[in-house]
Amino acid sequence: MFIYDLNSAVGDVAWAPYSSTVFAAVSTNGKTHVFDLSINKYEAICNQPVVAKKKNKITHVRFNPVYPIIIVGDDRGHVTCLKLSPNLRKMPKEKKGQEVQKGPAVEIAKLDKLLNLVREVKPRN
Repeated sequence: MFIYDLNSAVGDVAWAPYSSTVFAAVSTNGKTHVFDLSINKYEAICNQPVVAKKKNKITHVRFNPVYPIIIVGDDRGHVTCLKLSPNLRKMPKEKKGQEVQKGPAVEIAKLDKLLNLVREVKPRN
């Protein structure tokens, strides 16, 4: 559905546990890329250099299941913790008299809405 060119080999990719549209990818050029498909379907909303390009290659990325933190590992055994910007972890605001919808059904609906935008429409015969 989507293809992203990170201009370097990809070491790992992980979906955020709190959103069906947020994921992070790490590339061997030492960068972590965070995407939120509900904000921008075409490019990362955050690119963060983590290690020196020529010395280390990032091989793993994981989201903390509770806190807004990404942990990144490289091929030399170093582990780096990155705290997500508040903009990358905003929860929906409550409207007066309405309860904010949460849970898997909401995340499925959010991803379905996104996927419907990119699905090919079959021509009618």
